[in-house]
Amino acid sequence: MNPALALARKLGVTVAFADLGDWGLDELRSEYYPDEPDGPAIRLNIRVAEHLPPEELGEFVVLAVGHELYHHRERIGEIPTLRDRKSRELAANEFARSLLHKRE
Repeated sequence: MNPALALARKLGVTVAFADLGDWGLDELRSEYYPDEPDGPAIRLNIRVAEHLPPEELGEFVVLAVGHELYHHRERIGEIPTLRDRKSRELAANEFARSLLHKRE
């Protein structure tokens, strides 16, 4: 199983594809929604996913879900929240890449 999806399941975070809108030149890959009525959720941008070749879709899911799970782990107090946004985003990317390597 995809390690990011397995961790999301373990943490009680739902994952789904959704249209996250047009971001112009920027590319929004995913969003974390901590306060959903049915519990925390991660939405993956279908606009990005539908343009990926099948062999890249699994990596996209691991990296996007892993990134957002880092933020979920901050929110639930599993890991400390870093002071500035740039550091948090870099740490989230690093965590996501660590999950990618668990697939191999």
